[in-house]
Amino acid sequence: MKRLLLSTALFLSLGALLRAAPLKEGDAAPAVTATADDGKPLNLGDVYKKSKYTLVYFYPKAYTGGCTAQGCSLRDDYDELTKRGVSIVGVSTDKVEDQKGFKELNHFQFPLIADTDKVVIKAFGQSGANFASREAYLIKDGKVVYHDSGVTAKQGENILNFLSRESGAPAAAPATKPADAKPATPAAPAAK
Repeated sequence: MKRLLLSTALFLSLGALLRAAPLKEGDAAPAVTATADDGKPLNLGDVYKKSKYTLVYFYPKAYTGGCTAQGCSLRDDYDELTKRGVSIVGVSTDKVEDQKGFKELNHFQFPLIADTDKVVIKAFGQSGANFASREAYLIKDGKVVYHDSGVTAKQGENILNFLSRESGAPAAAPATKPADAKPATPAAPAAK
């Protein structure tokens, strides 16, 4: 009986150690490679070097309400974000075809990673059990400088406000949506 209890305790301890730890501010940003919506490999380490900041945001499922709102928030604030030196990359476990369709439908100006093997999700400290958890990481000089979770329609505004606080500038006003840039709400394409 003692041996069984000791084995169980050891197993639970090992499981806790092997579980991914969420990234926090100051942590090094993972420089992993995954397939983007265009079917080509995208190396996050290369993306980090191209701009002052990189926003890597995670969403559970393309074509759903919250994920559409999150992406459209970043789309609507894209001009201001890029003016402040931010590159954006979205990540979910959807297939390449779904990411491509989701991007086209919503007119996203940034790449979406099809993390079907969950390499990116796990590298950022998510469990990778099912879907990606809704989180965003802002990276500067290879380090996480901002992290949030659960944000949808205010994702762009939150990042702009963080950048304003960091630079000492007044907070940014949220973008107004152009009349022709409404979030798309059709159902996901049928499975093939």
